[in-house]
Amino acid sequence: MTTRELHLNAFLMDTGHHEASWRLPESDPYAHVDLRHHVHLARIAERGAFDSLFLADGPQLWGSLAQRPAGALEPLTLLTALATATEHIGLIATASTSYNSPYNLARRFASLDIVSGGRAGWNIVTTAGAEAARNFGLADEPPHAERYARAAEFLDVSLKLWDSWEDDAVVADKAAGVWGDDGKIHPPRHRGTYFGVEGALNVPRSPQGYPLLVQAGSSADGRAFAARYAEAVFTAQQTLTGARSFYADLKARTRRAGRDPDHVKVLPGIVPVLGSTEAEARANEQVLEDHIVYEHGVRRLESLLRLEPGTLELDAPLPAGLPPESAVEGAKSRYTLVVELARRERLTVRRLIGRLGGGRGHLTFAGTPEQVADRIETWFTQGAADGFNIMPAVLPSGLDAFVEHVVPILRARKLFRAEYGPRRTLRDRYGLPRPANQYLSPAFA
Repeated sequence: MTTRELHLNAFLMDTGHHEASWRLPESDPYAHVDLRHHVHLARIAERGAFDSLFLADGPQLWGSLAQRPAGALEPLTLLTALATATEHIGLIATASTSYNSPYNLARRFASLDIVSGGRAGWNIVTTAGAEAARNFGLADEPPHAERYARAAEFLDVSLKLWDSWEDDAVVADKAAGVWGDDGKIHPPRHRGTYFGVEGALNVPRSPQGYPLLVQAGSSADGRAFAARYAEAVFTAQQTLTGARSFYADLKARTRRAGRDPDHVKVLPGIVPVLGSTEAEARANEQVLEDHIVYEHGVRRLESLLRLEPGTLELDAPLPAGLPPESAVEGAKSRYTLVVELARRERLTVRRLIGRLGGGRGHLTFAGTPEQVADRIETWFTQGAADGFNIMPAVLPSGLDAFVEHVVPILRARKLFRAEYGPRRTLRDRYGLPRPANQYLSPAFA
């Protein structure tokens, strides 16, 4: 038995993470824009006492409309609605540092943290891809290193803005006619390479101080960024050995950055496909694979690998001579993961698309609830994870099955909480301290 506490995050995606999930008889093809659907999912996850739920996002129309439900509600707007429909679960949204401004984004996250009573989290991304860049007047995506340099300055400015109000800046002295103390406001007056931000935020300091900071890049630049800023890291890992290596490396980088490694929670993604028996789970997985339209998968894979259309053959392996990660400016770590998966397991393009159809490179696992719990426990206890990003292949049934059948096993093994308890904020759930205001530190004075 371990004394560490397992963390679970529900990664929600329309009808499920499997690209063919929308084709199943149970699925609603319009669920991605249905508030009731998202409220239902949030309440299922909260019934399971999950630490948080997460909505991915990007500033472009992703993929082909023919493949799966496309487009999504803006996540901070949606999470604000979910804050009123839930009481405990953390609410994490993706937002890009490449195509936002620090002032507006800091204000939106502070507002969500206030509305939710301290349950907001920000998944910080730099946004790869020329499609997004062209939506903002650029001819192509900025270079990988430049995106991370901008992200670092974006975070520094955001932290200054969140700290620009001291916690006790509001006096509310009716008798004296004094609402607030101007001496406890600290305008950033920031002038940097990418941003110039003069004034204080127009929202008070939020319950958590600032939202939980999450990061998902696993490249060298991504790991360096995570070591400096992140408090939770979403990662895609295919093997226990690879996950342990990533975990150890990130914890060591965090320590070298002068931070407590326990204050960075590593959460690999897992796509569980459950059955009452192993054979039933495999059959459920096969039903999903049988609904894949491989032409869609080929186009997506060629785009990821920066190949000309028509390059890949379904029943052949990936072509030799693919460029190294260093030559890729887009999603570097995902590129490497996919290529290594195909080479390591000698997959044809058809089989590779089948493997990627469930989780786009995240670990997919079909089995009984006990087998899924075994896999989670092994990674958790053997230095590969602090918790997991649960990515149900089909929603809502996959999340409901995980809560009903896997969570009780994790609780029986003393790995996961039985209830939320007195902890109120998302930081509390992740065992993290509330950050001190930088303007009150001896170094600032």
